[in-house]
Amino acid sequence: MDGNDRPAIAITMGDPCGIGPEVVVKALTDSRVYDSCRPLVVGNTFAMQRAVELTGSSLRINETEDPVAAGMDADVIDVLDIHNLNPEDITVGEISPACGKAAMEWVSRAGELAVEGTVAGLATAPLNKEAASLAGYESIGHMELLQELTGAKTVATMLMAKNLRVVHLTTHRSLRVACDYVRKPRIMDFLQLTHDSFVKWGFPHPRIGAAALNPHGSDGGLLGDEEAEEIAPAVAEARERGIDVTGPVPADVIFHQAIQGRYDAVLAMFHDQGHIPVKVYGFEESITANLGLPFVRTSVDHGTAFDIAGKGIASEVSMLESIRLAVSLARGEGMSDF
Repeated sequence: MDGNDRPAIAITMGDPCGIGPEVVVKALTDSRVYDSCRPLVVGNTFAMQRAVELTGSSLRINETEDPVAAGMDADVIDVLDIHNLNPEDITVGEISPACGKAAMEWVSRAGELAVEGTVAGLATAPLNKEAASLAGYESIGHMELLQELTGAKTVATMLMAKNLRVVHLTTHRSLRVACDYVRKPRIMDFLQLTHDSFVKWGFPHPRIGAAALNPHGSDGGLLGDEEAEEIAPAVAEARERGIDVTGPVPADVIFHQAIQGRYDAVLAMFHDQGHIPVKVYGFEESITANLGLPFVRTSVDHGTAFDIAGKGIASEVSMLESIRLAVSLARGEGMSDF
């Protein structure tokens, strides 16, 4: 596949105090990445050069000002550095507001490149939410930042590992607050978004399972009323619209059913309800994709891992898989191999 046939993918470096630069370099050492796309790293040249030295990679770092021409040479990592971070501000393994701010700005710049059509999608390395918050950001996640940038009305985070795909009704909310979001209109919007996204991604008739919020699906109202008053009515309305959805199904059952092939996607009601089964089922290869943004955005499904940063032992599998999915979605090939 020549350069004109390969989609350009912006890879944000993530927080430089964590394992982001390392896993990006390790992923780009795999020749399959350059065979399928033209990668452009948006980040810090110094941190990327240090990651090359850490990993012993033979790739050469090239700072570029021309994102259109990036990613052509398989032995070169092209880095778009917006010069928003000094090397002395990077302390590997420690929280840094300066690095948190820079990492968020790299995501914004990559998003701008996607909006203008310079890149076909984003694959993102991990942010550190505490560092971003200390830097003054209220939106401390990729999805929230990109939603603000694009003005997208309804967006959702989907985690996936092998054949288990889980869309989340809420993500970065405390559990106490997340329960307040389990309301019929929001559930309906997310079921519609999931259905439409999966149709676009190659599932002609996507099958969706809606998880219950309470234990045992509330045991007929003994353990809560959200199932009867919010989730079941949303499921009924979605079915009237032609969406193939089942639920509410108790959370201790639904993920096993999905792994067995009963559903193409599960709608989880809160962060940990969906994250835990995905990470238990396939931690290293698990990845994230956003629904509802006007461009492709995928991500690793792990954090900045300050405890192992700078040691050269981080796994690049999730980064590789997120790039692979970004390429597949950008080329209109869907999730047939995921």
